[in-house]
Amino acid sequence: MKRGIGITAMGGNSNEVLQRIKNYEVRGINAAWLTVGSASLDGITIMAAAGLVTEKVLLGTSIVPSWGRHPVVAAQQTQVASQLSNNRFRFGVGPSHIASMQKVFGADYRTPLTALREYLIIVKTLLDTGSVKFNGKIYDADVALPAPVPGVPVLASALRAKSYELCGELADGAISWVSPDIYLKEVALPAIAKGAEAVGREAPPLIAHVPICVDENVEDVRSAARNQLAHYPRSPFYQAMFAQAGFPEAAETSNWSDGMIEAVVFSGNEEKIEERIEKLFEYGVTEIIFSIVTTEADPDSSRERSLELLSKVAQD
Repeated sequence: MKRGIGITAMGGNSNEVLQRIKNYEVRGINAAWLTVGSASLDGITIMAAAGLVTEKVLLGTSIVPSWGRHPVVAAQQTQVASQLSNNRFRFGVGPSHIASMQKVFGADYRTPLTALREYLIIVKTLLDTGSVKFNGKIYDADVALPAPVPGVPVLASALRAKSYELCGELADGAISWVSPDIYLKEVALPAIAKGAEAVGREAPPLIAHVPICVDENVEDVRSAARNQLAHYPRSPFYQAMFAQAGFPEAAETSNWSDGMIEAVVFSGNEEKIEERIEKLFEYGVTEIIFSIVTTEADPDSSRERSLELLSKVAQD
């Protein structure tokens, strides 16, 4: 891989998503990702299908909420996606948000880090060895696959230091979301290293999930970000992260401040964004997932401009 550049592929029905992933491959994008929420299209199923109609592009979920499916079911699906894609699939999982998980699944949302720890242990053990016997506080599992599916990367979402430490200890990588660059440098990466050091292994990679809007009009970018990313400053988990990153106003207003948008959204002209991408790699981020934020006046042209830039960066 020349550059670790991926793009999310959500939007439309399953056939439209598949066409988008195929287009990414044609453009030279390194990876396609799907975020699964509520009753949206199932990311693992679509990526299994994408494995049959693509050849090179890496495929991943960023993320599948853990509470919607037992880890054994996730391992069952993951083995199919990995086999059909010739080992190009990466399974990303996370606890998501308490309000949505309780509403959608009636989830007994408690001790999310303990639940994620047990989830990772079950999925990784089952894929790597072909069987698992586990009795935990949240999950139990006693089952075998037809055969092991070793080497499938099992990634986890992370937001605060403890979740990054857990990824450093157990996961094959950590996936961030809407976190300021400096927070990734000063909090996320050291926490991953700390977790890995505690168990005597090499630190796994940090994959930064980042909004992007290639547009010089600052007010258009701010308006688009506030509309398309409205949920996050309202969440207590994200408010705490923003406060630690130097933006206490998230909790005070439950909205995006101009400073928060500048710190999180990669925006401006192509040269400015390329410089920022380089800086993030210099910090130690291994790969970047981009979610395209489109300006409201001409969403199609806005999206295309971001795609053209990311295609160029991925092939540099």
